[in-house]
Amino acid sequence: MALVPYEEAIAAMERRVAAIRSEEAEELVWLLEHPPLYTAGTSAEPSDLIEQRFPVYRTGRGGRHTYHGPGQRVAYTMLDLKRRQPDLRAYVHDLEEWLIRTLAAFNVVGERREGRVGIWVVNGGREEKIAAIGVRVRRWVSYHGISLNVEPDLSHFDGIVPCGIPDYGVTSLAALGLPVTMADVDVALRQAFEEVFACSTEQAEGIDPVANG
Repeated sequence: MALVPYEEAIAAMERRVAAIRSEEAEELVWLLEHPPLYTAGTSAEPSDLIEQRFPVYRTGRGGRHTYHGPGQRVAYTMLDLKRRQPDLRAYVHDLEEWLIRTLAAFNVVGERREGRVGIWVVNGGREEKIAAIGVRVRRWVSYHGISLNVEPDLSHFDGIVPCGIPDYGVTSLAALGLPVTMADVDVALRQAFEEVFACSTEQAEGIDPVANG
């Protein structure tokens, strides 16, 4: 799968969100990978950028700095929450549950942590972040979404304080010793998405609710 430039992805996502709001398009979850880059959310602090190794994009999602790059599965979730459940806290909880169930497919225990956004695992007695969440909602249509570390270069996270949390590490499925492919992860994401969001795999116009790009 080709890497999708960040600016192109954001533009495509915003067009889709506008179409969903105007009832001209169906919901969509878009699975992709980006070239190496950092993004700065609405709460980003300049001090969290330690070394600008890659391009930095300011973005409208919540949260602080994070890294995207090859080997990381990004999922942009464009959902009509007004039709589903207009509750932002419940939506974030569902995104967390989606990730937890996806990890469970590989016998990995993903956990929530009070006051720390994302999903965490305990690795050798140390808590490490394996998945990030950053969302925005406009007129109850969601966009941005989640990222799951499958096999990225974890040293690329060293240029930032990931999500503004300096005291914990970052890990991946590969770093946990799991030879999981991106295709394996996509299968698990699809199944867990349907379980958590109660969404059929059939939608109008033949659009799969989880589409690869």
